[in-house]
Amino acid sequence: MAIGVRFHDFVPDENSGDKGFEQLFKLFMQLITITSGDVGEALQWLNELDKQYGLTDNDYGMGNFIEDLKKKGYIDENEQERGELKITPKTEQKIRKSALEEVFGKLKKSSTGNHRTPHTGQGDEQSTDLREFRFGDSLEQIQMTESIRNAQLNHGMEDDNFMLTEGDLEVRENEHKSQTSTVLMIDISHSMILYGEDRITPAKKVAMALAELVKQKYPKDSLDVIVFGNDAWQIEVKDLPYLQVGPYHTNTVAGLELAMDLLRKRKTPNKQIFMITDGKPTCLKEGNGYYKNSFGLDRKVVNKTLNLAAAARRIKIPITTFMITSDPYLQKFVEEFTEVNQGKAYYSGLKGLGQLVFEDYKKNRRKSL
Repeated sequence: MAIGVRFHDFVPDENSGDKGFEQLFKLFMQLITITSGDVGEALQWLNELDKQYGLTDNDYGMGNFIEDLKKKGYIDENEQERGELKITPKTEQKIRKSALEEVFGKLKKSSTGNHRTPHTGQGDEQSTDLREFRFGDSLEQIQMTESIRNAQLNHGMEDDNFMLTEGDLEVRENEHKSQTSTVLMIDISHSMILYGEDRITPAKKVAMALAELVKQKYPKDSLDVIVFGNDAWQIEVKDLPYLQVGPYHTNTVAGLELAMDLLRKRKTPNKQIFMITDGKPTCLKEGNGYYKNSFGLDRKVVNKTLNLAAAARRIKIPITTFMITSDPYLQKFVEEFTEVNQGKAYYSGLKGLGQLVFEDYKKNRRKSL
């Protein structure tokens, strides 16, 4: 019996504005990162984009979007500051998740898994490697499909005489997981926004994505974030969206000293420092003042920086430097710094920064540092 077509009165979808909201929200999330959490400035930029590209229409306007941001708990009106709009903790977390999806989405085809040491056996997590059964292996490790296939190949396919022996059994290796403590250093010197290039926003996105990855996938790991300009100080992950470049020089020494102090307090076996920077060290703290020299590689500043690289190597803390400029003059310093520490260095554009950081983090988690 054929089913006919039935007609009924059109009832508008109550969620018809959701598509408009989602489109604007994606742009808003990008802009709020670029404006360091300034909701007013982000909305001004969004209005300009709307004028240019017609993002809204008569059914769903910018006023609807702002109201939805409030209703959904993404922004809040601060009555103490003349009604100024602020992002909420919900938005801070959403920004981190968006950064993770943006950076990590490009790595979906890469290998997955938690941190591993090279030692196999009665560990915490199964690997992809198979081997023959050995005395002491647990039943959970036995791979029945592979073992039955081996039995059929070794003893024939007769249903009445199926035989499975110890020699047919295959097991999947287990690998020991170990915890890793990472300090991420972010350069916030003035050069991070010079020459018409915004370098701080990609650095913030990578930091937020890495923080969210550690929280979701490696909850036993620790990630501390440090920023360094004339001085160095630790910031909370929730503060990353608000991070701004200052009128600072580059005190790499202060950043490394603070990073090493934080890692000394960690009881984990694996420790590492990731440093995102675009320039050479140019500053030292001396008493109540600063020793600064932005012209060339100052011997006094460089020597102290190299001494810290050697000190980190002695206490088995490798430093991975992500250099987001391709200046051959600066590469020579980074090469020397890396050789002294026995760490690693990458010379990356802003586009590839996230992939390099993630791949190196995952790689370091598969070995004892």
